[in-house]
Amino acid sequence: MNCRLGCGACCIAPSITSPIPGMPQGKPAGVRCIQLNDDNLCKIFGKSERPELCDRFAATEDVCGTTNEEALWLISSLEAATQS
Repeated sequence: MNCRLGCGACCIAPSITSPIPGMPQGKPAGVRCIQLNDDNLCKIFGKSERPELCDRFAATEDVCGTTNEEALWLISSLEAATQS
């Protein structure tokens, strides 16, 4: 599956514990990444400062669903299920 450009769910729903430019402590779940632009595109995509977690993320239907809204719900649910 190809990523749906302009979705942004993977940049909002999960927590990211590694540093992100402009967010040196990472970001909590449900918080929009500072590197996500107004069109929901990553401003540091393909750059070395992009967190490894983001580079490793692969869009799949079971995680991203069929709509942007479903992706946000699915990724948020996965995040909540994996919190201790």
